[in-house]
Amino acid sequence: MNYLNTKTRHAVAFLFLVTTMQLAPAQQPAPSTAPAADGIPVTRLSRLRFFSDEEAVNQQSKLQYDQLLQDANQKNALFPDDHAQVRRLRAIAKRIIPHVGRWNPEAANWKWEVNLLNSDQVNAFCMPGGRIAFYSGILTKLNMTDDEAAMVMGHEIAHALREHARKRQGESQVAAIAGKLGGVAASALFGIDPRLTDFGGRMAAQAAVLKFSRGEETEADLVGIDLAARAGFDPRAGIALWQKMGAVNARAPIEFLSTHPSGDTRIAEMNKSMPLVLPVYARTRGTTVAALPAYRTTPLPKS
Repeated sequence: MNYLNTKTRHAVAFLFLVTTMQLAPAQQPAPSTAPAADGIPVTRLSRLRFFSDEEAVNQQSKLQYDQLLQDANQKNALFPDDHAQVRRLRAIAKRIIPHVGRWNPEAANWKWEVNLLNSDQVNAFCMPGGRIAFYSGILTKLNMTDDEAAMVMGHEIAHALREHARKRQGESQVAAIAGKLGGVAASALFGIDPRLTDFGGRMAAQAAVLKFSRGEETEADLVGIDLAARAGFDPRAGIALWQKMGAVNARAPIEFLSTHPSGDTRIAEMNKSMPLVLPVYARTRGTTVAALPAYRTTPLPKS
């Protein structure tokens, strides 16, 4: 008996193709000559981003960013260009941006912006197209060193470089189609028991999207420490940063952590990658990993 009509069969075939594309090996061969071969291995950008219009995403990003700055300026919450912290953040970005092409060749042509908003929020972001914003709370509450600020910036830039916004849109389309197809189609795509209800099928599709989200965060962490190390910032600052995050969050939950993996998970992943990025950092300092001094961070502000 044929349980699927023609339209449904076509949709299942489409979803299977998309999933196959996403699960296909993504590792690109590393360059054969050192020192370019060291650091975090470069992988292909997700094919799912092709299901989202790049120009539309960039236009929407610019509109949202410009509106944010306009609103902040009207509320006297936009720090001026000559403010010391603005100059500091832009100096960090100036060191990181020359290395973005390794992770996304088109990013070298982006019109990068860095701005600071006067807010107690412990947060920062980088929109598609290289539009960066920090909230002052993340600098003051964490009492960050330049190395730690570079870890945050590298992480947020990585989301833009790896085009996670477009990838998420592609994933959402796949999840929406799977939800409409119901349990039988979800069974064909995700290996779910076909006796599950349509609701079960929709939940399975959503779970797949959430799984990708956690993967995006891990990717952003690793790409971020690679970028920062190439810019001459100590990648061990990433570990110190998340230790600080955990200490502050224990006193008062902070927004930046609400959609991110746990600090322990992040620290473990970064520790595993230190042998890859520490040689990159040591090279920028004209020394060896063995000769690097221990990382020193400023103390947490007293509560």
